[in-house]
Amino acid sequence: MKAMKNEKRSEYVTRDSILMLLSDNENGSVSNAETAPRLLEGDEYIDLDQIQQGVQRALGATPPMGQVLPRKAVHANTWGKILAQLAVRTGAVTNVGK
Repeated sequence: MKAMKNEKRSEYVTRDSILMLLSDNENGSVSNAETAPRLLEGDEYIDLDQIQQGVQRALGATPPMGQVLPRKAVHANTWGKILAQLAVRTGAVTNVGK
């Protein structure tokens, strides 16, 4: 049970640390993206509720827009920092779109 709590806490720390990498403008872009009905097919994103899955590509049904971080909502530099954090903190696969 304790390991489960630590794992959950680790996921939240990762989510928070990823969101802290965003600039004010990027936060605005992400907020605007949340109002979109869905991602376009092929769009890359991170499901902030399933961070351990790493970068994913939209194919059909995707998670609700309020829990995804679309790649197109952030600058390339920021996306690179996010990928680095994913690799270090979760060991998630981050080679989508490279």
